[in-house]
Amino acid sequence: MNILALDCAVSKFSIGVETEKGKIFTTFDIGMRQSEMIVPALQNALSLAGINVSELNYSAVTIGPGSFTGLRLGLSALKALTFAYNIPCFGLSSLKVYAEPFLQTGKNVISCIDANKGKFYSSIFNNSKVLLKDDDYPVENIISKISEFADNEEFWILGPDNKKLYELLCAQDKTHKFFAPEFSFNTSESLIRLAEKMIENNEKPLEDYDGPVYLRASEAELKLNNG
Repeated sequence: MNILALDCAVSKFSIGVETEKGKIFTTFDIGMRQSEMIVPALQNALSLAGINVSELNYSAVTIGPGSFTGLRLGLSALKALTFAYNIPCFGLSSLKVYAEPFLQTGKNVISCIDANKGKFYSSIFNNSKVLLKDDDYPVENIISKISEFADNEEFWILGPDNKKLYELLCAQDKTHKFFAPEFSFNTSESLIRLAEKMIENNEKPLEDYDGPVYLRASEAELKLNNG
């Protein structure tokens, strides 16, 4: 199987290519230059892997939550490359992708992205069971969900902003144990593994009209609605 994956949910983006001959995983930290670099970076990854877009069996991309601009650019770029060749594209929750390394460990996993304004895009998993669905939560709401668990139960916090959430939870919840392992931004590997499970389960790829999952209105939309 030849697979191309792109995670563009936060400022750093991850690209992965997996073929029968090998794997390539790269991470880019280029800030506001994402719009210039995503398509060349995808093409370069395919070139390094020695395959053309037409040889892909499928692709995978994070569809949110996360950065409004990053999600829109990432999804548009991958669609532009693959849909012309009728390559199926599978969309996955960025929070599930960030939790993937711990999903089958039996641990309670909190996946998070700083959503600013005192909130986090977050979800909680135990193995593949969703204990708290993806949403835009104040820290107090996350703590409220954690309070349903027995005292001293452990929670592993994953995601690009796990250290920030870890500090807030430790300061406000003294009855549970929290851990924040170093987060790897090579997330495209997890994206590929989850997409493979979608294929095994006969889940549908994205349609041409499918877009990102934002969970909250953009600043532009808020300004427009507030007149």
